[in-house]
Amino acid sequence: MEEQFKEILAQYTSMDPADMKEDTRFREDMEFSSLDFMTLLGEVEDTFDIEFVKTDAEGIFTIGDALALIRRKMGNE
Repeated sequence: MEEQFKEILAQYTSMDPADMKEDTRFREDMEFSSLDFMTLLGEVEDTFDIEFVKTDAEGIFTIGDALALIRRKMGNE
């Protein structure tokens, strides 16, 4: 799941998936815009067959945050 998530991320940034770490920040390190981030969330929902609520996005700042949320939504905590 983690590798698949990083492959999705790679579509939105010039960063190589191998260089993406748990503490990599979406805005500061990967230069995500708000639109990029919302589009990413939609793609993640479709890919992993999960659904986010509006407040989920408020706590996602790093790749690690996103992975933890995906795991929770998939029931794989």
